[in-house]
Amino acid sequence: MRSSKIFQWIPLLIALTAFIGVGCTPATQTKTKKFKEYPQIVDVEFVKPFTKIPAPKGAMLIDSRPKRVKFDKGHIPNSISIPNSQFDKMTDKLPKDKNTLLVFYCGGFHCSLSHKSAFKAEKLGYTNVRVYAAGYPDWMKQKGAYPTVSVDYMKSQVVKNADMVIIDSRPKRTKFDKGHLPNALSIPDSRFAKMTGNLPKDKNKELVFYCGGFHCKLSHKSAAKAIAMGYTNVKVFAAGYPAWKKAVGATKLQAGGEEGTIQISQFKQIIEKNPNSVMLIDVRDPDEFAAGHLPTAINIPTDQLEAQIPKLQSALPIVFVCASGARSGEAYYMVQDLRPNLKKVYYLEAELTYNEDNTYSVTEIQ
Repeated sequence: MRSSKIFQWIPLLIALTAFIGVGCTPATQTKTKKFKEYPQIVDVEFVKPFTKIPAPKGAMLIDSRPKRVKFDKGHIPNSISIPNSQFDKMTDKLPKDKNTLLVFYCGGFHCSLSHKSAFKAEKLGYTNVRVYAAGYPDWMKQKGAYPTVSVDYMKSQVVKNADMVIIDSRPKRTKFDKGHLPNALSIPDSRFAKMTGNLPKDKNKELVFYCGGFHCKLSHKSAAKAIAMGYTNVKVFAAGYPAWKKAVGATKLQAGGEEGTIQISQFKQIIEKNPNSVMLIDVRDPDEFAAGHLPTAINIPTDQLEAQIPKLQSALPIVFVCASGARSGEAYYMVQDLRPNLKKVYYLEAELTYNEDNTYSVTEIQ
């Protein structure tokens, strides 16, 4: 009798077990909702013709990734930056001809930004829109491929004296000798084969080639030769020397009332509109810096500055900041004592405070 009752319960136990199993399915097993893909997808072979130098007419490659954290550090040659998050504010960068081929890309198959931008472009009336869904990661896997970097990237790297080799591919006497990027080596593309001994022995060293701008092929040709030699971290600063000269030479700092100070109104304008035009050094302690700082500032506390002064670059004006002007003023005079030949050095004589939402305020000291 007891055994018959047990058999009666078996179907119920099986059903209950199945119910519990369904209800307790781990979160990792649930399918995530996929973003809406743009229907017109292209591959790298479709994209390659539009990366040639000079850029062919009738098409535009558009990088939908964030500019500062992605595009500036490396993008497909000839592409422009229109981050999806800023698309509505940057439609003026799109061509007037609505029949122009637009190819959007971002960070690969799992990135939705290019698809979102493509739909937005279509909504604006563009009739020839495509998405390179494999995106930047796929481009970098191609044999002989290299990224191009922006002028903002070059300024930031020069400012912090990054461990990189900058190479000018233009003719030496007619171009390089008349002006070049700080610490750049002159290896004209026409003499590349004869000057390979000037390249670093470390094949993993970052090499950045540049020449006379977007229409100049010399830096691209030299980059391809370096890759063929086995260098693994090759980039091209495609905007080249004209962009560097324009970006760096455009800012002339105005002195404030005290010796060595920068005019507060100009400081505010620079930080808001062109922060990479100066080398901004925050001399507060690391814990203060971590609690809030200006986006482009680097942190060198005053008690560590003396050892770093010989390494400071003179390519950009240097502006020291702190919380009140006291330590930044000390930093200014420290540079005057140790490197009096470094002329474009200033400090901010003002109260500089930071808010929880990452905004800041500059207040003149009365």
